[in-house]
Amino acid sequence: MDLNKLTAISPVDGRYRRHTENLAPYFSEFGLIKYRVLVEIEYFIALCELPLPQLKNFDTSLFPKLRNLVDDFSEKDAEAIKTIERTTNHDVKAVEYFLKEKFEELGIQEAKEFIHFGLTSQDINNTAIPRSLKDAMEEHFLPLLQEVKNQIAQYAQDWSGIPMLAKTHGQPASPTRVGKEFMVFVERINRQIDLLATVPYSAKFGGATGNFNAHHIAYPETDWVAFGNRFLEKSLQLKRSHPTTQIEHYDHLAALSDNLKRINTILIDFSRDVWQYISMNYFKQKIKAGEVGSSAMPHKVNPIDFENAEGNLGIANAVFEHLSTKLPISRLQRDLTDSTVLRNIGVPLAHTVIALNSLKKGIGKLQINEEAIHQDLEENWAVVAEAIQTILRREGYPNPYETLKALTRTNEKITQQSIFNFIETLEVSDEIKAELRQISPYNYTGI
Repeated sequence: MDLNKLTAISPVDGRYRRHTENLAPYFSEFGLIKYRVLVEIEYFIALCELPLPQLKNFDTSLFPKLRNLVDDFSEKDAEAIKTIERTTNHDVKAVEYFLKEKFEELGIQEAKEFIHFGLTSQDINNTAIPRSLKDAMEEHFLPLLQEVKNQIAQYAQDWSGIPMLAKTHGQPASPTRVGKEFMVFVERINRQIDLLATVPYSAKFGGATGNFNAHHIAYPETDWVAFGNRFLEKSLQLKRSHPTTQIEHYDHLAALSDNLKRINTILIDFSRDVWQYISMNYFKQKIKAGEVGSSAMPHKVNPIDFENAEGNLGIANAVFEHLSTKLPISRLQRDLTDSTVLRNIGVPLAHTVIALNSLKKGIGKLQINEEAIHQDLEENWAVVAEAIQTILRREGYPNPYETLKALTRTNEKITQQSIFNFIETLEVSDEIKAELRQISPYNYTGI
């Protein structure tokens, strides 16, 4: 059975491919191979620019042609590398042999042994993967997250003046404003984006066990540590971890995973709140012609976008959790468990992207139902008791909390009239009574 959207095992590459295909250039097998080629080419150019004695006369005008091997990298090229891998049974070595063939085609075979010079596989993997992650985050993921955050922020502004009954412990509480409650999520996301910007994209680069053994034995006069730092920062825009074992520490990747998990947790919280508001009829959803809400109940318009988002964010967080707790652990100087785990780094990002697109769609369908919100406030005049007892405290009235508790903590419905009747019984000035009568669930919303 051929692989396509209908036969893919994972919904990331099947049902939801339209949402995730933009991540394929970064996290697919093709993407990983291409980024490996990028690292190998940039490393060779850096050796020429060092320069190593044997490369000091290399024709620098060929650099653009070498970089074209990356820019023009095709699925045919990736297939050629996979063909080589079937013989080598080693994916990174297959990239080296592929590039050596390309050097021969360019007539520069005398320099081909400096491809992958002194390196181990993880010098390539632990630079290719963080670079692909950096590109995916900056070029696709973060802009999409910003779009969703901006949607929420726009509603926060549009609905800033609409009073709404708050619910603490699921019970009526001091009124708030719809826009303010949306702004809470904007602020939380903003703070996590700020933290995300402090996490560097780290990479390992230092030979078989991180000590530049092969480099140093061949060229002992060269400052290879300085070279490695400069190469990663200048050529790959990555931060070099030092010292390391054979592999990257992954501590910063763990921090990034935890950071993304927190963002997703905030979005789960948002999804559940909006779902609840929809069930309370505070929001209606725009109806799209032809859509079906239920296979049995024609009237239904389900909040499926927020449910889809919650589900995918949960899956993403489960994988992010595994990445953050597993990757920083490796036996001695290295075991292979990081390799297979790293191949899944695009999976939680893909589920998060699916969720973000669902949220984007769901948020765009929201229509505020001020009538229902207003009615809920009208049904809960008891929430002004806090305001009344606070003013009575200010005025030195005896036992104000207990007085209001006796009024409101009964099974009788509290209405505007019962509040007004209660105010009339208070032994306070007419001026204070007038002040108390001005308080309502619609204006007791704070600042």
